[in-house]
Amino acid sequence: MQITPIVPDPTPTSQPFWDALAEERVKIQHCRDCQAWVYYPRARCSSCLSDNLAWEQISGEGTLYTFTVARQPTSAAFAEAENLIIGVVELDQGPRLTTSLEGVELDDVVVGMRVKPCFAPTEGVTLLRYQPA
Repeated sequence: MQITPIVPDPTPTSQPFWDALAEERVKIQHCRDCQAWVYYPRARCSSCLSDNLAWEQISGEGTLYTFTVARQPTSAAFAEAENLIIGVVELDQGPRLTTSLEGVELDDVVVGMRVKPCFAPTEGVTLLRYQPA
């Protein structure tokens, strides 16, 4: 049986995010009206509903807010992933994003640890992953 990997399907709203990842950069939206940082990509600010959003490059660094371990594959596309560490990273700018952790042993993962982005090219898009800083 052929397993098709699960990859994101960029939309016109999210395309700048994916384009930046392809260049190994992290960009998220910043509201020019209320100064809120916005993630996930959307057409309006989640704080003030303004459509005056700009894409700004950030370091992508943050803190591990929480994590869990998927000890069984969450779908057929992840059949070969053993003990996948799924984390929520709180970016230094405030928004939180869900990702997976790489380059770290499970016993070394601690809530509150500093993390930095790493980039995982896949079929057609580059995914944002995290590793210890």
